[in-house]
Formats: sequence, structure tokens, C-alpha cells
Amino acid sequence: MRKYHLLAPGPTPVPPQVLEAMARPLVHHRTKDFEALFAEVRAGLSWLHQDKGDVIILAASGTGGMEAAVANLLSPGDGALVVEGGKFGERWTEICKAYGMAADVLRVEPGYSLRLDELESRLDPARHKAVFVQASETSTGAKHDVRALGGLLKRKAPGTLLVVDAITALGVYDLRPAEWGIDAVVGGSQKALMLPPGLATIWLSERAWAAAAKSRSPRYYFDLRIERKVQAKNTTAWTPAISLIVGLKVALGMMREEGLDAIFKRHARLAAGAQAAAGALGLDIFPQDLRSESVTAVRVPEGVNGKAIPDRMQDAYGVTIAGGQGELAGKIFRIGHLGYVDESDVLTAVGALENVLTDLGRRVERGAGVAAAQKMLLG
Repeated sequence: MRKYHLLAPGPTPVPPQVLEAMARPLVHHRTKDFEALFAEVRAGLSWLHQDKGDVIILAASGTGGMEAAVANLLSPGDGALVVEGGKFGERWTEICKAYGMAADVLRVEPGYSLRLDELESRLDPARHKAVFVQASETSTGAKHDVRALGGLLKRKAPGTLLVVDAITALGVYDLRPAEWGIDAVVGGSQKALMLPPGLATIWLSERAWAAAAKSRSPRYYFDLRIERKVQAKNTTAWTPAISLIVGLKVALGMMREEGLDAIFKRHARLAAGAQAAAGALGLDIFPQDLRSESVTAVRVPEGVNGKAIPDRMQDAYGVTIAGGQGELAGKIFRIGHLGYVDESDVLTAVGALENVLTDLGRRVERGAGVAAAQKMLLG
């Protein structure tokens, strides 16, 4: 018998009390009971976004939320500037092209953060109706300073919308969209919200809602104008993912009990522990600038089969992590530490990593990574 440890950047572990709530008999979504539940969840999401504005809930993965942002905020032929620093930045470009938008790509080398001077040099306020970016680029472990970017757009391009994929940032570190000049924030249930995949969330500024009212893009299921109107009445336009919303109520209650400051500090501490362990094992952290608190991306050491690391972690030691994607396949591996994760989970992953590296022929001092992580995590 082997205990299973899920330490991928998503999906993430689901707390037992959330699982128990989702296993209860279904309530119908056109009842007073569901309306009361939905009202509580909507209030919790506003708290999480640190703003009183509407947060729309969609039955979709995070990518559905990204598509909804593009389809509702722009019209075919509109220009947009897309920051591509990894696979999920590329996804913004792909969605824009699917809807007929003219996407100009600002390429950021994977592992690096956006340089504001480079974006400013590419930004055309007359052409670019929106800038699309990741707060946390999950595929590389890097993050972009969306607060500074919001300030730049306020000064240089006040008519340009800032649209942020915060799928592995929301509920991990401080994010204040209204205060920072962000116009759209996309989230996903299978990350820090501690749920299975299946819900997307999207917060829009009033500027963004005004843009949605003018958009000429084809929309039906993802028409946020319709959803805003009906969700204000604590119901949904279409059949919702009822069990996930039941679980979300419990998860948000857990987050409220912990408190945002404590949540942010916990994630920062877990990231610091994982990074300290990698350094003690002679490994290089992949991001070169700002590092996301949600996932630690590590370069595969010379002479080790990088694709074998995640496989060996899971098959031999019951710990699931993630490898690199696209051009980074076999070159990095990623340890997730967001959501329902604590110090013991990180220590388990580090211990398993020491064993895996040894199994694959890399000489490491067993216990060195665990000791470094313990010092950072436990003091």
C-alpha cells in the first residue's frame, strides 16, 4: 500500500471536507436552497478578489474563462498585445486568433519576467484594445508584475484593457484588480480554490463591462452579459456544476477562516522551502526573475533523463509532480505547492526527489534537501 501525494501545479489536492460536501445528494439549481448557496459563494469570491464587484462563475475549465474574456471584451479585427512567456501565454494568442482578433505577440524568454520597457516600446494605444498576460506562468514557474503593468497602462494607454490569467495566482499571493488597474481576472477551480477541475471564474472592471456591451464577437454559452444579469439574482443562465459550487462554498469558508494574509504567507513559505531544497541538492531554479509562489520549476541536471523524473516520482514513490511543456519538455520539472498543501507535503516531495535523483544516477547527499527545506519551513 502506498499513499498518494498530489503536488502538481493543477489539479491540486481536495480537502476531505470539500469532498464530503460534494458527495451529498444534489440540490436542484432552480430552488431557494441553491440561491442561498450561490449568494454565499458569490460573496466569498468577491472577498477573494478583494473587491465588491461581480465575479462570474462558469461551468468550464480555466481555459473557458480565458475564452470568455477574449470573446466578451474584443471584436473581430481588434488589435491586442499578448505577452507570451510560456505555454499559457501562447494560449491567449491562440484564442485571440480563433475569434479573429489581430494579436501582436511580445515574446518573453521562458523563465523570465516581462520587462515593462519592452512592453512600452511595443504598445500602441491606438491599435491595442487589450493586453493579455499571465500573473503566474504555470508552465515556467515565473510570474509577471501585473501591478506595475496596470500602472503603466494607466499612464500610457488608459483606453487599453489589462486582462490577466490568474489561474495559479488567485488565492496564492496578493492580487488587487480594482486597485491595480486590472480589467479582467480569470481563475480556475482546480488550483488554490482546492476543488476538482470544472469551474472558471472571471472578474471584470466596470470599464471591461462597458467593452463587453459593445463587443461584436459571437457568443452564446460564454455571454457574460447574460450571466451577470442572472447571477445577480443568485442563479445561472445554464445548468451549473452544482456539486462543485457546493464544494466551493466549503473551500471558501476554509480560506476565510485562514485569512488572506495567512494564505499568502503560507504559499510564500512553501515556495521558499522548495527552492531552498533544490539549491541544497545542487539544482538550479528555472525562473530568472520573479518566481511564482504556486509552483517551483527546476532545471533538470546534466546527465539526467528529465522526462523520467515525474514518472519515477509517481511510480516508485507515489508523488505526482509535473514535467516541462512544449520546448521545455525534459528540461525542467515542476513541483506544485498551492491550495490544500502544507509543510509536510513539501517535505515529502523533497524526500522523494532525493531518491529519484539517486535512482537516475545523480549523486546527491540524501537528507540535504529535506534539511534545507525544514530550516526554511519550520525555522
